Amino acid sequence: MGTLVNYPIRSKPGEPVWELATHYPPQGRWTEGEYLHYTDSRRGMEFNNGTLEFLPMPTRTHQEIIQLLFLMLLEHMGRNGGVWIAGIRVRTLPDKIREPDIVVMLDRNDPRAGERLFEGADMVMEVVSDDPDGRHRDYEVKRAEYQAAGIPEYWIVDPIEKRITVLVLRNGNYTEHSVAPEGGQVESSLLSGFRVEATGIFHRP
Repeated sequence: MGTLVNYPIRSKPGEPVWELATHYPPQGRWTEGEYLHYTDSRRGMEFNNGTLEFLPMPTRTHQEIIQLLFLMLLEHMGRNGGVWIAGIRVRTLPDKIREPDIVVMLDRNDPRAGERLFEGADMVMEVVSDDPDGRHRDYEVKRAEYQAAGIPEYWIVDPIEKRITVLVLRNGNYTEHSVAPEGGQVESSLLSGFRVEATGIFHRP
C-alpha cells in the first residue's frame, strides 16, 4: 500500500502506536485507490491531493437534520430519483473526493452514480458543523469545489445561524437562488415544487 513509513523504535505505553502507522502511506502520498480501499469500511474522511482530511463526528442535531431532509427528498422525488446520505463519495476535482451530507441524482440509474464513487451529482447538501473549521469548509472550500465540479445546486444548511442557503449554478458560478432564516422558506430550482420551511428544520418536535 503505497510508500510506507518505517519507525525504528517501538511505541511505549501512553504513546501513539507508531508501528500501526507503518501500515499506511504518510500524508500527501495517498493514492485514490488507497483512499477508496481504506474508506470502504470507514467514513468521515475525504481525499484532498494525496491527503486524508478527517471530518468531525456529527452531533445528534446534525444527524436529525440530515434525516429529515433525506425523508423529505425521498417523498418528493418518488422511486425514480436517487437520494443518499453521508458516506457516498463524490469526486469534485481530479485529486479531490468529498462526502456530502446528502447527494441527489435526478435519475437513480445515472451512470455517474458508481458503486464506490460518484463522478458528480445533481444536488448536494451540507449541514454546517459546529467545529472551528466547519463554516470555512462548507461556505468556502466545498462551495468552490462543488462549483468547479459543475453540480447544479448546492444547499448550505446552517443550524448555528439557523439559515438555509440554496445556490444554483449559472454561467459556471454559484449564485444565491433562495435564502431563508427562521420563519422563511427556501425552494429548489432543480426540483420543481420542493420547498423547505427553515423553522421546521431547525426546531423539530
